[in-house]
Amino acid sequence: MTQTTETTQNTATAAPPGAHGPAAVRALGSLGLFTVLLGAALPLIDFFIVNVALPTIGRDLAASESVLELVVAGYGVAYAVLLVLGGRLGDLFGRRRLFLGGMAAFGLTSLACGLAPEAWSLVAARVAQGASAAAMVPQVLATIQSSTQGPRRARAMSLYGATAGLSMVAGQILGGVLVAADIAGTGWRSVFLVNVPVVVLGLVLAVRTVPETRSQHPEPVDVPGTLLLATALLTLLAPLTEGRAAGWPLWTWLSLAAFPLVAAAFYVVERRADRRGRTPLVPPSLFALTTLRRGLTIMAPLAIGFSGFMFVVAVALQGGAGLGPVRAGLTLAPMALAFFLASLAGPRLVARYGSRVVTAGAVLQGIGVLLILLTVHAGWPHVGFLELLPGTAVAGAGQAFQLPVVMRLVMSEVPPARAGVGGGVMVTTQQASLALGVATLGTLFLSLVPGMGMRDALVTTLAVQVAGVVATGLLSLRLPRRIG
Repeated sequence: MTQTTETTQNTATAAPPGAHGPAAVRALGSLGLFTVLLGAALPLIDFFIVNVALPTIGRDLAASESVLELVVAGYGVAYAVLLVLGGRLGDLFGRRRLFLGGMAAFGLTSLACGLAPEAWSLVAARVAQGASAAAMVPQVLATIQSSTQGPRRARAMSLYGATAGLSMVAGQILGGVLVAADIAGTGWRSVFLVNVPVVVLGLVLAVRTVPETRSQHPEPVDVPGTLLLATALLTLLAPLTEGRAAGWPLWTWLSLAAFPLVAAAFYVVERRADRRGRTPLVPPSLFALTTLRRGLTIMAPLAIGFSGFMFVVAVALQGGAGLGPVRAGLTLAPMALAFFLASLAGPRLVARYGSRVVTAGAVLQGIGVLLILLTVHAGWPHVGFLELLPGTAVAGAGQAFQLPVVMRLVMSEVPPARAGVGGGVMVTTQQASLALGVATLGTLFLSLVPGMGMRDALVTTLAVQVAGVVATGLLSLRLPRRIG
């Protein structure tokens, strides 16, 4: 297969007059790393920040349950469907350029969400916001992979994973605080409007600190592959996210039945392009990398369990335990703090114990979720911050020993010329799994509530998650022991 050559350019450090060749190469500095991590954090925060705001949005906009689900699902599906294409466009036209354009669009669509006059306008703005995120986020991993080396790359990848995990928890906490604060009477709108000044800061920093990287020999966009991947993800995610609220009409079953057929067609088209020396959207040869293949196998159940847990807990604490948005959000604060502290120790532990840190993390997370399950079973509905603190803290530490390490592992052998594609594949797997977590565990929980009651439905859903954590731990034993 044709191998492209990666060149890293920075427009701010052009070669002196009379010099030949490309602009001078400059590594990604600390402030530049902070800037791209900020770009990675914003979309993940926005995926979760809405969870605790949904009841308020529903009352204010008179939105039905199915429309509220679209507020979450529309963002997640658009984000997942377009991520790999975003990575490819960054490889073609410059990752810094796509990062800047995606971030600017994210700010504008966030403003549109915050000013939405009615529910369907909010849904449309959320879909556009997800598309903007898909242009921005793949450039983060690709920029790190292309403009760092050795220990700096390992540290940057660890920080990327820590940022991703912390953003998921912080989004839910921040959402509760902002809704309750009702800044200048904005209510739920502040969860979107808060992005605007952050985006302005990010754009100013990115122009000054993020180097431009691209392939010297760009390949055209794989149109058939792009359309087939988008169709495959839509046939899977759309019925799962909307099926329960819509009453599982015929189109949901037809769509699910079509998914394996479309996925198989996508694989055949991509493999044919790969063998003919072209560069498909998702090169099957990329999956020859053991670290990428096995890392993605773990990332999927990890993200499904995490997002499902966050959604179910947000609904249960507000709808069953009677906690307001702030108290429901702050209940997860120990998880965020434990995740942050444990992620600081992660790189040192990985250097010593390798991928066995992931196995230890699965054990810790399983214990934490089990503690939460037992607390809910014994004390419902009188559960809150103190009662759930041991379980949330232990589960957060377990997550920190898994997610950053798996992300670093997935990208560890991806060549710089394929950094955009590799990053897009990884983030697509993560985002599609986050959407699946809300769709599957969320649907299970909401379906059980009418017959079993809130407590037993929550206990059952947490038990399913414990089983998923056990499976993740067993899969981690197959990871390469050493992580580059």
